[in-house]
Amino acid sequence: MGILQHSDQADSTRPLTTENGTESSKSPNFRFSVAPMMDWTDRHCRLMHRLISPNVRLYTEMVTTGALIHGPRDSLLRHDAAERPVALQLGGSEPEDLAACVRMGEDAGYDEINLNCGCPSDRVQNGRFGACLMGEADLVARCVAAMKRAVTVPVTVKCRIGIDDQDPAQVLPDFIAKVRDAGADAVIVHARKAWLQGLSPKQNRDVPPLDHALVRQMKQRFPDLPIVLNGGLTEIDQCRFEADGLDGVMIGREAYHRPMMLAEAESGIFGFEPPLSHGGDVVAAMIPHIAREVADGARLTHITRHMMGLALGRPGARRFRRILGEDARNPDQDTETLLLTAIEAVDWRPVSAAA
Repeated sequence: MGILQHSDQADSTRPLTTENGTESSKSPNFRFSVAPMMDWTDRHCRLMHRLISPNVRLYTEMVTTGALIHGPRDSLLRHDAAERPVALQLGGSEPEDLAACVRMGEDAGYDEINLNCGCPSDRVQNGRFGACLMGEADLVARCVAAMKRAVTVPVTVKCRIGIDDQDPAQVLPDFIAKVRDAGADAVIVHARKAWLQGLSPKQNRDVPPLDHALVRQMKQRFPDLPIVLNGGLTEIDQCRFEADGLDGVMIGREAYHRPMMLAEAESGIFGFEPPLSHGGDVVAAMIPHIAREVADGARLTHITRHMMGLALGRPGARRFRRILGEDARNPDQDTETLLLTAIEAVDWRPVSAAA
């Protein structure tokens, strides 16, 4: 099956489409999405995720305004049309720079531009963007307003419930009200505080307690604004339960380490039969893309590193990972032969049949 064929599936759960088949910017579908993750959700990873689920909403890694304005713009914005709907996440805090960058993103074909107000890393703090912006709601509102004036695609915000000693019950509604009034089309809330001092970025993903109830309260308080829940979600049944009363959920590292979770979302969230039945089918469907990329000079392991979880829990998974990891480093290895060997290393039968 060709990669582009998966984008043809449509029904009332999909975003509305225009006459040329692209997503309508007026009706984005936030029911289930994969979070922007630095060093992980690059264009190869996103294309694989799209093959698994035609309906999931995808996000790029965060791209800073400085990198887009002064760096390799075309490379940073590169993506495959088959990834759509896909959103570009930006990091920045200068309204004029953000306005310039959202125009670049819209011109490049992205379906949504998302402003990062949730990343707690030191590098992000030093650049005055990410989670530290939770303490500058008025500035964020000015940024959102400038972004909205510059483009017609949706502009969204991803944030935390608060930072450091802030009281989330007071800070979060004020923050959301200001970005809503500035024109934000949706707010994605990671339901944890970010501690900018004392916790590492990894600890900030796990240590601060989750408060899913507070996020649901925000939907009750702002019923006309799409609110999406992020944080601590690992199972589809849990996603359905926690999404009650909200506009959708966003999954992070679980979707990366266990990519076939997206096939579960395709059936359990969107009500479709997954187009690919197991991870071996995903590898096979990726072969044309990988062959083109390697022929253009890409390193094979830069793509296969995203595929390690496709065989999770299956007999032969260890050999599968070794082939896609260690063996893929051999520059003399034939790409297609290696990928077919990886497929053959695994018992892809349903668990009940393989037992």
